[in-house]
Amino acid sequence: MRRTLVLMIKEPRAGRVKTRLARDIGIIPATWWFRHQSARLIRRLRDPRWQLVLAVAPDLAVASPVWPADLPRRPQGRGDLGQRMGAMLRGFGPGPVCLIGADIPDISHAHIARAFAALGSHDVVFGPALDGGYWLVGAKHPKRLPRCLFADVRWSSKHALSDTLRGMPDHRIARIDTLRDVDTGTDLRPH
Repeated sequence: MRRTLVLMIKEPRAGRVKTRLARDIGIIPATWWFRHQSARLIRRLRDPRWQLVLAVAPDLAVASPVWPADLPRRPQGRGDLGQRMGAMLRGFGPGPVCLIGADIPDISHAHIARAFAALGSHDVVFGPALDGGYWLVGAKHPKRLPRCLFADVRWSSKHALSDTLRGMPDHRIARIDTLRDVDTGTDLRPH
């Protein structure tokens, strides 16, 4: 079965990306950081073991020349973050699907390979983030995920992972490496 890695990504437009980071370092530097971080991540995560798909926001940005033309793109669609994540996960398959954000500088091929390997014996996999959220969520059978999986999640808080886990009481859950995401200027400093 084909493995799919979905990268949730915004078009790098000033004032539209990394707004909390922009409050600390400025709008232009935050946009520049995100644009270059996204490009590095895309280059790093190309791998014949999985199909890399860009889940793009805003929806009209699917035609943007910012990203490599050879990569498939899908609009994220409407709704809050949880609704969009759920739609992206359930929109692929029948093979395993992992979904990541574009603001995690330390993601490597090995992290993604471990996530897909964990789905061999688990229903769902998470890559926890240092701040209590998560940088990766994956499902062995994404179309079987509960529709309300990401409901009542306190996004951008230390509760995001625990809130999400509460919605999966009957699933076999794996956790892989804990990584940092970049939300504020403090997160840019090496840890």
